[in-house]
Amino acid sequence: MGAVTNDLVEQVLSAGEPAERQLRRQLLDVLLAPSEPTRMTYQEFLEWLDEDTLAEWVNGEVIMTSPASLPHQAISHFLAQVIGIFVEQHDLGTVIPAPFQMRLEVSGREPDLLFVTAHHLDRVRHTYLDGPADLVVEIVSPESAG
Repeated sequence: MGAVTNDLVEQVLSAGEPAERQLRRQLLDVLLAPSEPTRMTYQEFLEWLDEDTLAEWVNGEVIMTSPASLPHQAISHFLAQVIGIFVEQHDLGTVIPAPFQMRLEVSGREPDLLFVTAHHLDRVRHTYLDGPADLVVEIVSPESAG
């Protein structure tokens, strides 16, 4: 936590009667304690996931993801258009932009862009692709490239 946040927390924890201070400290300890990862099956994950939740399913655990930046979205949109036009003109299959899950054996990832050939369109479900895409595009930001 930053210095301002630490100061504010200390002010809140030091105000009031001793019993109130103790209760606040216990509540803060609970709120700041690391949580256990949420474990579930892929089917449970799909039932839990709504269209506004940014999450992936990896080895039975839910991994929350961050919203995309404007440059990330611009690149994704550009690639979806370029690849999509080519795929459509040549009747090759379909291009699916995020958000759309791709279910693999031990994970359910959400790549930025999926291409599924016409031969594999039977894998496309209402809310996910059941198996690997023929092409996956994941846009990596400089901050997450390590």
